[in-house]
Amino acid sequence: MSAAKVRIWDLPTRLFHWAIAILVPALWWTHRIDRIDLHIVLGEIMLGLILFRLIWGMIGSSTARFAGFLRGPRTMLLYVRGRATGWFGHNPIGGWSALIMLLLLAVEAGIGLFVTDEDGLESGSLSHLIDYDSARILAHRHETIFYILLGFIALHVLAIFYYLLVRRDNLIAPMVTGTRPAPESGEAMIAAPLGRFLIAAALAAGATLALVYLV
Repeated sequence: MSAAKVRIWDLPTRLFHWAIAILVPALWWTHRIDRIDLHIVLGEIMLGLILFRLIWGMIGSSTARFAGFLRGPRTMLLYVRGRATGWFGHNPIGGWSALIMLLLLAVEAGIGLFVTDEDGLESGSLSHLIDYDSARILAHRHETIFYILLGFIALHVLAIFYYLLVRRDNLIAPMVTGTRPAPESGEAMIAAPLGRFLIAAALAAGATLALVYLV
């Protein structure tokens, strides 16, 4: 690795990452203190962010695209055996881990739209489409998926510390600064133009508003 720095993560990807890191504990806490009204608002924000990230995963910068970091079983096996190195962005294991957590967040936020509390006073925006009993069943599923998500987050944090302490690879700093030491190949992120960001943001915001206020 040379001393030169290259861009690895764009600003939208980094902001999404740290927004999720803040929202997950905030959502847990608002549920814990029975502020379901605030919990619902934060959940709707989460939904908008997830929709944006899914769109950004198709039209965003090179390291943010799913096609750029999702690899097949053979590549993953070679990476585990230490025979596939030099990855720029997500490594083969980290890429699938990121997608799984994103899908879990999507399912969690999606189910939350149909959930109602025990008194039927605070409900997701789509809860009127199903009966009370179904909404309560989904409330329990909502809680179960949250704990599954916490398990994946714990594995994610452990992996970060493993790379930091064992492999001497700091994964946190690049997610803050957006840059890391350049590989010998000189590879760098290919940034998406501003127009694509505006399209992704508009589509995500429009879909979220439609689900929350129009359906």
